[in-house]
Amino acid sequence: MNKTIGKYRWTICGLVFFATTVNYLDRAVISLLKPYLAESFKWSAVEETAIYADIEMAFKLSYAIGMLFAGRLIDKLGTKIGYALATGLWSIAAIAHAFAKGGFGLGMARVFLGITESGNFPAAIKATAEWFPKKERALATGIFNSGANIGAIVAPLSVPIIAESWGWQWAFILTGLTGLLWLVLWFIFYEVPRMQNRLSAEELAYIESDKDEAANAMANENNGKKMSWGRLLTYRQTWAFAIGKFLTDPIWWFYLFWLPDFLRKEYGLTKTEIMWPVAIVYIISSVGSIGGGWLPLKLINNNWPVFKARRFSMLVYALCVAPIFVVQWVGGINMWLAVLVIGVAAACHRAWSANIFTTVSDMFPKKATASVTGIGGLAGGLGGVLLTLLVQKRMFVYYESIGQIKTGYFIMFIICGVAYLGAWLIMKAMVPKYKPITDL
Repeated sequence: MNKTIGKYRWTICGLVFFATTVNYLDRAVISLLKPYLAESFKWSAVEETAIYADIEMAFKLSYAIGMLFAGRLIDKLGTKIGYALATGLWSIAAIAHAFAKGGFGLGMARVFLGITESGNFPAAIKATAEWFPKKERALATGIFNSGANIGAIVAPLSVPIIAESWGWQWAFILTGLTGLLWLVLWFIFYEVPRMQNRLSAEELAYIESDKDEAANAMANENNGKKMSWGRLLTYRQTWAFAIGKFLTDPIWWFYLFWLPDFLRKEYGLTKTEIMWPVAIVYIISSVGSIGGGWLPLKLINNNWPVFKARRFSMLVYALCVAPIFVVQWVGGINMWLAVLVIGVAAACHRAWSANIFTTVSDMFPKKATASVTGIGGLAGGLGGVLLTLLVQKRMFVYYESIGQIKTGYFIMFIICGVAYLGAWLIMKAMVPKYKPITDL
C-alpha cells in the first residue's frame, strides 16, 4: 500500500519526532546539572532540594499556562508558523539558562522555557491530525512522542560529559542550538497536505480517507458557531481528556526531573555514573511510545471500533504501571532491577500518552485539536505543580531534612502506581461511548 500511496506523511512525522526530541532534551538538561549547579552556587543539600523544587515548579506552572494559549495560537496561526515560532523561542530560552547567576536567574529562564515549550504538543497533535488518517494517528503519535524518550536518552549520555569538559553553561548552549537547526528543516519540508507539492494525489486521498471526519468537518464549518475556550469546556470529552492529563502528566514530570536525584540518593551514584541507568530507563520507555500506537492499530485492523481499541489499550497500559511501587524492594536486590521496573513504568506512560493524545483528534474536528490539547496540557501542568507543592516541595524537603528521603520516594512511587488506573476509570465514566463533536 505504501508503494501505491506514498510515504511523505512519515517525513512529517520524522520532523515532529525531531522537534519533540529537542523539546525534551532542553527540559531534561537541568536535572542532570543539579549537582553542578549546587557546587557553582554553593547550595547545601536541603537548599539544593528546595531551590530545585522551586525551579521545577516555575517551569511546570509557566508550561501549564502557556499550553492554554499555545493551543489557541497554533489553531489561529496554523501548524507551520506556530510550530516554528514555539521552537525558535524555546531554543533561545534554553540557551538563556547559561547566563543565570543563581536560583532566581535559573527560575526566570525556566519560566521562559516553560511558556515557549508549551507549543510543542498542540502543534504536534495538530500536524498529526492534518497528515494522518485516524487509524494511523496513534502509531504516528507514538513515533513522534518517542522523541521525548530519545531526548531523555541523549541528555544523560551527553550533558555530564559536556559539563565535565567545558562547564555546565555549555550544556545549555549546545542543546539549545539544536532547535535552531530544526527550524531550517521545518521550513524546507513542511506544508499542509493540500499545499504540499511533494505529496502524491494517492497519498492525499489516503490522508483524507476518513469519511466520518470529512462529514463532521463540513458540519462544523457550516454551523456558523464560533469556537472558544468556553464552548470547548462545555463538552464532557474535553473534561475527560483534561482530567486524564491532570492525573498522569505529573508522573512523567517526576521521572524526568527527579530520576537522577533518586538514583544518586538511593544508590550513591556520582555525576557521571548516573549516565547509563538514566539512559536505559528512557531506552526502555521508547519501546512503549511506539508499542503504544501498535496495539490499537492491530485491534482496529482486526475490526475493533477505534474508540474501543483505544480505551482497551489504555487500560492495559494503566495496569502495567501498577508494579512500580516495588521498585525500592527489587532495587535492594540489584540496582538494575530497579532501573528495569522504572523503565517499564515509563514505557507504559509513553504508550498511555500516545493514546490519550489521539483521543482528541478522534473526537474533535481538526480546527479544535490544538486548542483542546492546550487545555489538557494546562491541566497536566497544573497537576504537576500541585504534585511539586504537596509532595516534592514539602514531603521531599521534610524527609531530606531528617535523613529519610527514601521514605519520600516510596510514597511517590505508590502515587505513580495508582494514577493511571484512576484516570482511566474517570475518563470511562465521563465518556462511556464514542461521540464525535459535530457542532463546533
